[in-house]
Amino acid sequence: MTDSITNLVVLGSTGSIGRQTLDVVRALPGRFKIIGLAAGENTTLLKEQIKEFKPQYFFQSKKNDQTDFPNQRYISMEEMAAPPEVDTVVVATPGGAGLKPTLAAVRAGKKVALSNKESLVSAGSIIMPEAVEYNASILPVDSEHSAIWQCFEGEDKKCAKIVLTASGGPFRGYTKKQLEEVTPEQALKHPSWKMGKKVTIDSATLFNKGMEVIEAHWLFGIPYEVISVLVHPQSIIHSMVEFRDGSTKAQLGVPDMRLPIQYALTYGERINNPEIPGIDWTKIDKLDFEQPDMEAFPCLKLAIDAGKEGGTAPAVLCAADEVAVSLFLAHRIKFNHIAQLIAKTLDKHQIIKQPTLEDIYAADQWAREAAADFANSLEK
Repeated sequence: MTDSITNLVVLGSTGSIGRQTLDVVRALPGRFKIIGLAAGENTTLLKEQIKEFKPQYFFQSKKNDQTDFPNQRYISMEEMAAPPEVDTVVVATPGGAGLKPTLAAVRAGKKVALSNKESLVSAGSIIMPEAVEYNASILPVDSEHSAIWQCFEGEDKKCAKIVLTASGGPFRGYTKKQLEEVTPEQALKHPSWKMGKKVTIDSATLFNKGMEVIEAHWLFGIPYEVISVLVHPQSIIHSMVEFRDGSTKAQLGVPDMRLPIQYALTYGERINNPEIPGIDWTKIDKLDFEQPDMEAFPCLKLAIDAGKEGGTAPAVLCAADEVAVSLFLAHRIKFNHIAQLIAKTLDKHQIIKQPTLEDIYAADQWAREAAADFANSLEK
């Protein structure tokens, strides 16, 4: 048991993962000190968080009004990720906005508790080698990757198979015809997890699970050929690793993101958190598994194929999805149009196989513009 205090920066502090990170901080008093908080447009909640945690630094994308926070210093997320007094940076910002601060934290040699999927998906070929070069640690926050990480404890990485589990989202069992009529309001009602809007829609399309396959490839150095996906609607088994001798390890827990967040922040310890419940096995009568329906949910295959293609394809994948989800939430396109828009954008893109960081940024920007253009041709 360590008595040292971990200095934290939380990027995306007003989002779902950011709020739950601060819940962990509250539940473990004396373990953490908040050095910086960064948020998007939820200025009201950010004000409350700053009043409670009194960080040195803050950032908000909506406006830079220093008069709101006279005792804090306004700096960018990239700057906030790098100060020498910072130990761990929680990257919980959604979408492409997480890439630059993730790289900044890596280049500063920090522990990076990574929730932002797009960073590794778009630029894993750059982030992972730089993490080695700068002696930074990438600590997965996603429940699935945390599960794999925990299963690998005490083992080598020469596994036979990794199984990522998926809840199936709110539309598990729907046909393609049924999916044509679903609304954003229906898609935002996830059966297992409380997440931000973007991640919740990505879960409903299974795009999220495709990104997790790409992340697992980079995080653990595992070939795509040994990574598979199973739908597990109870969301109790968060992922599994099968080893060469035929033995399988699984990590189980209630569907509560505070558990993997705490594991990342206190790695090496198992600390009692009275706010996180254990599993009540008397209330679980079965654990179901089924193959994902890639015909009804084509986003899963689109993401996996883009990951295997590599180069700038995953950056285009992420950017096109971000545009598509935004349009769907605004009732401008249908649910099934999300996959169509991503596919059209990928088909149009000329892949750069060994991209620089500038190539990735350029591909991201190109994809956003191309996806928006394609969207205009889609009939709602």
